[in-house]
Amino acid sequence: MSYVDEVIDKITKENPGEPEFHQTLNEVYKSIEVVVDANEEQYRKDALLERLANPERQIKFRVPWVDDEGQVQVNTGYRVQFNSAIGPYKGGLRFHPSVNIGIIKFLGFEQIFKNSLTGLPIGGGKGGSNFDPKGKSDREVMAFCQSFMNELYRHIGQDQDVPAGDIGVGGREVGYLYGQYKRLTKQYEGVLTGKGLTFGGSLARTEATGYGLLYFAQEMLKANGETFEGKTVTVSGSGNVATYAIEKAQQLGAKVVTASDSTGWVYDPEGIDVALLKDIKEVRRLRMSDYAAERPSAEYHEGKGVWTIEADVALPCATQNEVDIDDAKNIVSNNYLALSEGANMPTTLEATKYLQDNGILFGPAKAANAGGVAVSALEMSQNSERLSWTFEEVDNKLANIMKNIFKQIEDSCAKYEQGNDYVAGANIAGFEKVAEAMQGQGIV
Repeated sequence: MSYVDEVIDKITKENPGEPEFHQTLNEVYKSIEVVVDANEEQYRKDALLERLANPERQIKFRVPWVDDEGQVQVNTGYRVQFNSAIGPYKGGLRFHPSVNIGIIKFLGFEQIFKNSLTGLPIGGGKGGSNFDPKGKSDREVMAFCQSFMNELYRHIGQDQDVPAGDIGVGGREVGYLYGQYKRLTKQYEGVLTGKGLTFGGSLARTEATGYGLLYFAQEMLKANGETFEGKTVTVSGSGNVATYAIEKAQQLGAKVVTASDSTGWVYDPEGIDVALLKDIKEVRRLRMSDYAAERPSAEYHEGKGVWTIEADVALPCATQNEVDIDDAKNIVSNNYLALSEGANMPTTLEATKYLQDNGILFGPAKAANAGGVAVSALEMSQNSERLSWTFEEVDNKLANIMKNIFKQIEDSCAKYEQGNDYVAGANIAGFEKVAEAMQGQGIV
């Protein structure tokens, strides 16, 4: 058994009931095996892979809060500080009923390599709670956020751990969290990113993940003799990432014909109306069925189905493992050219392999959706310098970061003879930087 297989087997057995973490561990470690084999003696001696797969710290805590009826509710909070070899922990907070320690560990492990690829000095972490902000009043969300921060503040800081938003945590939640942090610590510092523009937030942060996804995908297409001009694109999701991916895709000359939420999806052959989508989802907080009701050209369908539509490029921007083997077969049979991941690990391992085996260009999430954390790190820089950059300055930096990420992946693919396996290239490029930093800092 190889060193990689030994570690995967060991870590899987030591962390039972965490399928998402097991999945990302397998995906990353199997794809870096060519690097590990070349350095096996030293990596074994240093137990490098074991240390990398074990978080530096896992924090779990109770979050009591009072709802609008005066009833006390109790949720569970998490923060996994996974790896700080190249900088302070950086990664979002997710508020969603599905949140558990395995999902937080999967997200945190992915974050290590994603953050490494940005070229910025940030380590990997993730956190969240099984609290569901949907259907809650602003006062209830504030009460929860303040209680959550009453514990979390002890473990974070601008040079220690800098959380951000994720699913269920937008500008409203970040604002409440930051206000409570400031109240508890009496410190006005860049400890959270995704803040409002009037209190330390960065222009282009809202757009960053979606825009970055398109900048990366554009580089991937260009490297293979294509562009977005005139292409038809399918997108899943209708949250922050999906909305701004749709906006940027259409700016690049593509027509985006789908969007979805947890109840269903729309097909709009005239192209998604971004202004209406923003009004439905960001202002009125309604469903995609409401979009279809107000858009004569749109068809609404319940359940899944985005990938049954014929198109050129797929951009899954909803949640983990949304693209399964059946979806992958639809994508191949519909003659797609490429898929680039906007959500975290939205494609199953089986589906990923099928797509790659059938010649679909595949942009992995840890590279393709790194724009959000990249601009979060740029927000940290602005906070440290007490500066505020223009939208154009931040957007230009983001575009250059995404171009550099693709260049790193291409270089790794060439160095280790991986062809167009951008999954392997991303994992190798991210891993080598972290591994070198860990070895340089001793056994810690």
